[in-house]
Amino acid sequence: MFTSIRPAAVAGLFYPAAPDELRAMLEGYLARARMSLISQANTQHSQAKVIIVPHAGYIYSGLVAAHAYVLIESMAATVNKVLLIGPAHRVYLQGGALPQSQYFETPLGQISIDKRSVEMLESNPHITVSDLPHQQEHCLEVQLPFLQHCLNQFELIPLLIGESDPQETAKLLEQLWGGEETLVVVSTDLSHFHRYAEATHLDKLTCQKILQGLETIFPEQACGSFCLNALMLQLKRHQLCLTQLSYQNSGDTAGDKNRVVGYASFASR
Repeated sequence: MFTSIRPAAVAGLFYPAAPDELRAMLEGYLARARMSLISQANTQHSQAKVIIVPHAGYIYSGLVAAHAYVLIESMAATVNKVLLIGPAHRVYLQGGALPQSQYFETPLGQISIDKRSVEMLESNPHITVSDLPHQQEHCLEVQLPFLQHCLNQFELIPLLIGESDPQETAKLLEQLWGGEETLVVVSTDLSHFHRYAEATHLDKLTCQKILQGLETIFPEQACGSFCLNALMLQLKRHQLCLTQLSYQNSGDTAGDKNRVVGYASFASR
């Protein structure tokens, strides 16, 4: 059933449902990320076109994500559109899915969907326009409070990616790429449910692939592999490189070390 507002599905689960508590948590992670980046002298990404961020519950991956989001705070006056892409976890997809809804909602308020972009792509054979894949999907939703906190008013293009050809997905991204007014956010976690030492080793290899711009990332290396492989083609097209900002896994943050999930953040330069 069509509704004009896609309500938050994982507020109170992946992040706080109370606005004040959510803002305090976000600012806490961002403050820690600022100090970390200053200590690394890692401040050269103030105009990042692309960031890659994890999408677990904030207690697990919020600090890793904050290392990328802190870089876009200085872009708040410039960015008025966010292309947000991530993997479809709940519904099997071939190609991509954009929503019918006109707004996505979080405890921090509503975000307008860029309907012009949806209308532009709705006849594309690789795109489905449907709210169903988005209804319970967390990978895009958990990025929204960070974006609301760090940017001013913006329109959102929430694109879920399923099984797809990197070349075809890269063509979609190119249509939505825009200029400095458009920020591209890619949502992905890394390896899942290995022991701590094995996960750290596997994730290091995956991060090296990302830094080298290789479009040979497999689903077992990153749940957003289809997104990442298409992004690698886009980065080459636009002559952009990535720098890694942070890495942790759930064994470092709020989980045990027997079955961990890996998280990393990157920004373009």
